[in-house]
Amino acid sequence: MKVSTLSAVSLVAISTVAAANCGKGRTAASGTCCVWYNVLDDIQANLFEGGICGEDAHDALRLSFHDAIGYSPALTRQGKFGGGGADGSLIAFASTELTYASNEGLDDIVHDEKRFADKWGVSYGDIVQFAAAVSVRNCAGGPRIPFLAGRPNATRAAPDGLVPHAADSVGKMLGRVGDAGLSGEELVDLMAAHSIGVQEHVDPTIEGMPFDSTPEIFDTNFYLETLLRGTLWPGSGPHPGQAESPFRGQFRLQSDAALARDPRTACHWQSFVHDQPRMQTRFAAAMAKMALLGHAPAALRALHDCSEVIPASTLPAPRAARIPAGRGVVLEDKCPGGGGGGNGGGKGGKGGQFLKGLWDFMYGFCPLIRSGADESAYQRRQAVKASYIKL
Repeated sequence: MKVSTLSAVSLVAISTVAAANCGKGRTAASGTCCVWYNVLDDIQANLFEGGICGEDAHDALRLSFHDAIGYSPALTRQGKFGGGGADGSLIAFASTELTYASNEGLDDIVHDEKRFADKWGVSYGDIVQFAAAVSVRNCAGGPRIPFLAGRPNATRAAPDGLVPHAADSVGKMLGRVGDAGLSGEELVDLMAAHSIGVQEHVDPTIEGMPFDSTPEIFDTNFYLETLLRGTLWPGSGPHPGQAESPFRGQFRLQSDAALARDPRTACHWQSFVHDQPRMQTRFAAAMAKMALLGHAPAALRALHDCSEVIPASTLPAPRAARIPAGRGVVLEDKCPGGGGGGNGGGKGGKGGQFLKGLWDFMYGFCPLIRSGADESAYQRRQAVKASYIKL
C-alpha cells in the first residue's frame, strides 16, 4: 500500500501527556522514546567514532535505502511476496539478503546495527532508519530527518532485484521507485546522499573514492559536479555502472550522470545547485517518506515520533556549490528549454538561465562568500581528502 508522507504523519501516535524524563537532563514526548537516547550514545561512541561523518555513516545511509526499497506492490498484485519495505529485513534475514549483488559491501554495517538493536531491545527496522538519521546529522550541513519508532521486525526476506543498479536506465530506475511509492523527483532528492558517499565495489582498485570534492559535507557540490563533462576514468575503469569523471580522485556513477541529464529529471537536479536549504528540506522529506514504505495505516498508527532524539547538526554547509579552484570545466545543461550546454548553456529557457548564472558565479562575477565556520569546515575536508583529491 502506498502511503503519502502527509497521511503517514497524521497517523502517527501523538502523546498528550507530560514529557518523560529520560535521564541526563533529556526528555521526550513519549517514554517510549527514552531508549533511543541510550542507542544514540552507544552508536555515536562505538559505531560513528565519536560522531564523525566517516565510512560507517556512509554505510548506514546506504543501508537505509537498500532496506526500504525492498518493497514492490507490483509483485504483490502478481500473487508474489513483494517485500516489507523499511522493516529491517536486511538485518533479520542477512544470510539471504547479503547474498544479493546489490547489497555487496553492507556486511559490516548490517552486523554492527544488529548488535546495537539486540543490546537495547529495539527492532531492526527502527535501528536501520535511526542510524541513518543520526549519520546525516554527523555531517556538516546534514538536515534533521524525522524518526518514527515502533516498527515490527520483518517476517520474510525481501525479494532480490528490487534495489536499482548503477547501470540501470533512467526509465528503469523511475519505474522501480515508482512501484515502491516514490516519485522521480523524490529519487533525485534522495541522491543527495551521494554528496557524503563513496564508491567501494564498482571499481575495487579505488575503494573509498568519493562522488564529489566535499564528501564529508552534505552540500550541493554533488549536484553541480555531476553536471560537469566527464573526461577521464579513474582507477581501472571503465566498469559497468561507471561514467567518466571530471577530475582525478572523483568517481561518477552512471546512474547519477543519467539522472542529471535525462529531460525527466534534469531540471529538478539542477534546481539544487544554488539552493542548499531546499536540498536539505527535500532530502529530509524524501527520507521520511522512504522510511515508512511498506507499512499499512494500522502499523503507522502504532509508531511514535521520536525525532527529538536526533542530535543537533554539526557544522553548516555553504548555501551554494563551488567548483574546486583552478579547474577548466564544461557544464552540460540537459534541462528542456535550456538552449544548449557548454560554458554557460543557452539563454532561451530555464536551464540556460540557470547555467549562465552558474557560470558567472563560478568564475568570479558573483563570488561565494562563506562564513568562518564554513571556511574552516572546507579546509578540514580538503585535508581529509588529500589522498584522493589532487587538484
